[in-house]
Amino acid sequence: MKPQKVAIITGAGQGIGLAIAEKFAAQSINLILNDLEEGLITEACKRISHVHGVSAHAIPGDAGSEDVINALIAAALSNFGSLDIVVANSGITLFGAFLEYSREDFMEVTQVNQVGTFFLAQAAARVMKDQPNGGALLFTSSVTAHQSHENLAAYAMSKAAIEMLAKNLVLELAPFKIRVNTIAPGATVTARTTLDPDYEATWSKLTPLGRPATAQDIANAAAFLVSDEARHITGQTLIIDGGWTCVSPSPYT
Repeated sequence: MKPQKVAIITGAGQGIGLAIAEKFAAQSINLILNDLEEGLITEACKRISHVHGVSAHAIPGDAGSEDVINALIAAALSNFGSLDIVVANSGITLFGAFLEYSREDFMEVTQVNQVGTFFLAQAAARVMKDQPNGGALLFTSSVTAHQSHENLAAYAMSKAAIEMLAKNLVLELAPFKIRVNTIAPGATVTARTTLDPDYEATWSKLTPLGRPATAQDIANAAAFLVSDEARHITGQTLIIDGGWTCVSPSPYT
């Protein structure tokens, strides 16, 4: 019987991260899940374990924290003895006009989006490099890394940095059979985005395929990129936006 894989996913309490966790669980992948909100991630692990019969462990806390990153790696090794997949999905969006944007908000976006991704990837790669089959790292970027979007300069900058990180790590990690890729979702229907009652209707008009993505659309792409079927793909960014970046209409016009 083929051994079950083990994955760490940050920002997995809801939305895209939770959809990725559920997709992996359906493929019999054991999970170490993180979210800032302890209640969300604890409940997600209980439900996923019950529905899919995999082992799912909750590590709550700030994904940019060194202590949380160390706890995630330790949980994978202590519970399963290996680490095959890491999805650095946790991120924060703080809107604000460039001329008024605060240093505090900039540092918070940078800490979660860039620092968290960089050092989780580093910690995971230190484990994966000693494994015969290496592993797969996946970062979550955004279409805003490719097309400008009003009041998101700091966020877009952080996401573009994540994509460049994936490209650069090819040089250092490919010799260890570690692949590194990025997904860049566009407008996606989640519990958070639908707090705006006009969100789905607005983005349905702006998206060439006629609707925003679902979290499951993003999860399907993530599952492919970390799978053995994508074993010759590394250093790439897959934009999942229904064609929006090809035409890039703004929701504010």
